[in-house]
Amino acid sequence: MTTHDRGGLPLPDYDQLPVGTLEHRIRSLSVPELDQLLHYEHEHADRAMVVQVITARKRQLDAGAPLSSGNPAAFKPETAGHGQGGSRVSPATSPEPMSPPPHGTPDQQGKPKGDRTG
Repeated sequence: MTTHDRGGLPLPDYDQLPVGTLEHRIRSLSVPELDQLLHYEHEHADRAMVVQVITARKRQLDAGAPLSSGNPAAFKPETAGHGQGGSRVSPATSPEPMSPPPHGTPDQQGKPKGDRTG
């Protein structure tokens, strides 16, 4: 098995995982598996945040943190969802139009705030 073989990685969908998901998925991996991912990352994308997350998890394990249970390959990677499209804004829900304040323009006069003593 070589590190170039993506199927041989402890996380088969590793290249598609966002950093936030990766952080949770690596919690059940051993130090040798983390080393394998780290080596693969350095040879390919070498993303600073990914290297940082894997290195931090290795430090946790070296300090005695337990492996989490579960199969990291059993979860599907997060993907950006597609909305239903369109806008939920309607004339009834949109704010009243407002003009920007006339700061710094001598040809526009400010509006009085009204009587505030009442």
